[in-house]
Amino acid sequence: MGNATEQKGSSPVAGKTLIFAGIVVIVILLVTVIVLLTTGRNGEKKEEPKEEAKRAVVLSEENAEEVAEDFFSEDYTPPGYFTATMNNVWNFATGDSVSEDAYVANDTSNSNDIYFDIFIDGDDQNPIYQSPVIPLGGELDKIRLDKKLSAGSYNCTMVYHLVDENQNTLSTVNVGVTINIDS
Repeated sequence: MGNATEQKGSSPVAGKTLIFAGIVVIVILLVTVIVLLTTGRNGEKKEEPKEEAKRAVVLSEENAEEVAEDFFSEDYTPPGYFTATMNNVWNFATGDSVSEDAYVANDTSNSNDIYFDIFIDGDDQNPIYQSPVIPLGGELDKIRLDKKLSAGSYNCTMVYHLVDENQNTLSTVNVGVTINIDS
């Protein structure tokens, strides 16, 4: 009877030890697999085209900062999309004067030339300004509106057109701009 009691007492401890050992083995295996996968991928780096390399990136907590840094340092603008540099508030001394602060540039990272039209909100049929085509890297300032406006502040929509070599519109984007006429 004494032997039976000892076996019952040692059995739960032995079972807990086996469970603990099993958990430790599983953790070690998981760590090994993760290490092998991450070092295996780094060791197999191939020269890939830029677009394919972007698609191969898997975002994780460990590489999130690096991926974000790469993304925001990128100068590439895909075809059909464009980046415009401009200020969103244009000031004019009078309704027919040249603005000293109106500025638009066609970023060199773009793939095509651009032009834009400006409309007072609510009237998308009568532009108050139509720009010339701005080539890649070009900029436009000293802008005078095509229509004389009375003194006041106008909420407007600037419609950018990305164009091909024949000036056919590839895509458009609308941007808000405020036009202030002092007198």
